[in-house]
Amino acid sequence: MQYDLGTLRKLVHRDHVHRSVYLDPQLFTLEMARIFGRGWVYVGHDSLVPNPGDFLTTRIGTQPVVLSRHTDGKIHVIYNSCGHRGAIVCNEEKGNAKLFRCCYHGWTFKTNGDLDAVAMPRGYGTSFDPRDPALGMGRLPRVETYRGFVFASLASDGPSLEEHLGFARTSIDELVDRAPDGEIDLSAGVHRYMFRGNWKLQLENSVDMYHVPFSHESSVSRSGRQFDRGTGQQAGSAISDRGSAAQKWEQRSAWGSRSSGHGYAGHQPVAEEENTDPIHRAYVTLLEKRHGKERTREILQPKRHNTAFFPNMTLQALNQHVRVIVPISVDRTEVNVYPIRLKGAPDEMNRQFVRHLNLTHSAASLIQTDDLECFRRCQEGLASQGSDWVWFARGVETDREDERGDYVNNGTVEVQQRAQFAAWIKLMTAEA
Repeated sequence: MQYDLGTLRKLVHRDHVHRSVYLDPQLFTLEMARIFGRGWVYVGHDSLVPNPGDFLTTRIGTQPVVLSRHTDGKIHVIYNSCGHRGAIVCNEEKGNAKLFRCCYHGWTFKTNGDLDAVAMPRGYGTSFDPRDPALGMGRLPRVETYRGFVFASLASDGPSLEEHLGFARTSIDELVDRAPDGEIDLSAGVHRYMFRGNWKLQLENSVDMYHVPFSHESSVSRSGRQFDRGTGQQAGSAISDRGSAAQKWEQRSAWGSRSSGHGYAGHQPVAEEENTDPIHRAYVTLLEKRHGKERTREILQPKRHNTAFFPNMTLQALNQHVRVIVPISVDRTEVNVYPIRLKGAPDEMNRQFVRHLNLTHSAASLIQTDDLECFRRCQEGLASQGSDWVWFARGVETDREDERGDYVNNGTVEVQQRAQFAAWIKLMTAEA
């Protein structure tokens, strides 16, 4: 099927979208060109490449790239492709290298992507110019960092990163401000797995509070609470579709940007509970030394649980982690989950963050495994002839607009998903 602008616009309505947006390989190809190929995409964090020569391999959409720190200390994002015959140059997930060397013909490249040397150069004529930038691995045209978070764009022009992040950047601020030293660290390892489903299923789910008491029912006790998620908590999260717990959940804030697709869900009520653990108290003392008591109270006051940064990154505050969504094909998606450590916080506190993430978001966890099974069932079920539409109508009649013109609401609404698809259709139908 050919998708002109009119056909594309028919796929997305205010409260429902056509199932083909999850199933059609042609639409997936368009997404890679028009969403991942034009806008800002999260690539990695500067703590993953702390030293000159450090590198990390990843993808922007389906484009293989390398995040590297050059000898001058600057961070670059370069194409992971040899300027000679196009082979992947960096085959390892991460490492440190003085030079990148292609395994095919031995060409070497600097850690900023420039060509370093050509093997056996005597075979080339006088017209061959090794200074030609086209012979290097190639640097992406735009790379910017916000408080350690590295974003890149395959396009040479477009909105600035500041414009792209907009109000959502305050979620990054709230997270980083929790670190006594003012920085976070993502180098404690990564959980990596793949699911049989479209990449948008993970992005939608990250800010979906409606599914929690049902998808994660197996992790909830008879009292309606989940397991404890941190030392010093008196009990786990109160998760229920009825009673006082449900009432608190319906008071949670929900926000979604129609222009960018970013969105967040308000904090879980369990975050309001006083933590009297000695390690936590030592952490509070460190924050107070840096910020003073009043600012520390503001920093520790719970605000947001999950934030989705369209199209490929999410933050979670309760089980601190960065989640990266890597599309593989229309029905295959890779997920990378990085635990967040707060620089300057007590070592035991940071170890607890990592341990609890193993419990909730590892390949054999109590939480993420439920979601992955739901994604698989969605992908298979959407292929049926039962209905052509996927519905995001919960709360549509109570949506409001804030001063930025974004959607706001409360509770277990689907306002964030409506915002994601408002941005999706805007980007998919935009002129190049």
